[in-house]
Amino acid sequence: MKTKHGMAAVAAALLAASYLAGGVAHAQSKPEVVIGYEDNGADPYMVSMAEHLFERHMNADVQYKLFSSGPAAMSALASNSLTFMCGIGIPPLVTAIAQGLPMTIVYNQERYTNAAGIVVKPESGIRDVAGLQGKKIAIVAGSQASFELATFLAQAHVPYSAVTQINMAPPQMRTSWVTGAIDAAIVWDPVFSALRAAGGKAIKTDGDLPREASSYNVCIANAEWAKAHPELTAGFVAALDEGYQVTQTHRDRALAEMARQTGVTVAVAQSELAGYELFSGADQTTAKVMGSGAGTKTSATYQTLVNTAKVLNTIGRIQSVPATFDANVAPQYSQSLAH
Repeated sequence: MKTKHGMAAVAAALLAASYLAGGVAHAQSKPEVVIGYEDNGADPYMVSMAEHLFERHMNADVQYKLFSSGPAAMSALASNSLTFMCGIGIPPLVTAIAQGLPMTIVYNQERYTNAAGIVVKPESGIRDVAGLQGKKIAIVAGSQASFELATFLAQAHVPYSAVTQINMAPPQMRTSWVTGAIDAAIVWDPVFSALRAAGGKAIKTDGDLPREASSYNVCIANAEWAKAHPELTAGFVAALDEGYQVTQTHRDRALAEMARQTGVTVAVAQSELAGYELFSGADQTTAKVMGSGAGTKTSATYQTLVNTAKVLNTIGRIQSVPATFDANVAPQYSQSLAH
């Protein structure tokens, strides 16, 4: 009986091993890929989503998850419940890197020009950045806005602590604007455009920032995961590039898809999209984006990581500036798209 029970146990173990092996093989052939994103207004990656380009370029079970801000997405990335995150700003990424999380940029989507900035209420009496002193400004603390505000205040020789910052998510800013709880907001589209439409005046836009210390939306992944799954990562990048190409060649179709996904009119989507300098897959390996090889260190993206870290360290958002960002800028996944 002991032998029979022993053989039964072995058989059960073999069956379980076979089942698990089959499950692993299945998972390897069709892994789950979760793509996170923010509502930053109209964007080419929405075309990639709407036209199922991610599914086409990756042999994966693709899922999507919406986040209210970059900082909110970082915990999901840290816990490995999120594979990629798009539409995220540089400061949350730098903060995560400074905390030891192995995050890397796999695609730089765009540079903000007129789709983000500081908007003020006319009745507040604020005429320029210097006028923010002693006023209340709405901000998503730890987001791209923290870096932007610190940079603009430093340029105007206004102490960072001289402005009262009220931390809130972009949708809340609309309500606070109406109730008079804030004098100004530093935010991105669609709320940036909405506040201007409600009578607000833009005193600074992200286009005023230099390219090497600028405001970008990027797609990131865990560096170790990307290295272990180069084909999936390259497919993800290819899908983003195709969304960009459709946006360039079939603008009306792309705008209609963006408007549908963001719940705005085509005219609003067009206005939001006009506030970006968009980057293609081929742009990724150029100096104005991520560079290539030894040129990566001098690229605009790499230098923006360095300069953002210095600002975040100065204002106390991170304790120290990382020694290097070599593992955090990954143009290699776009290499096949370079002209």
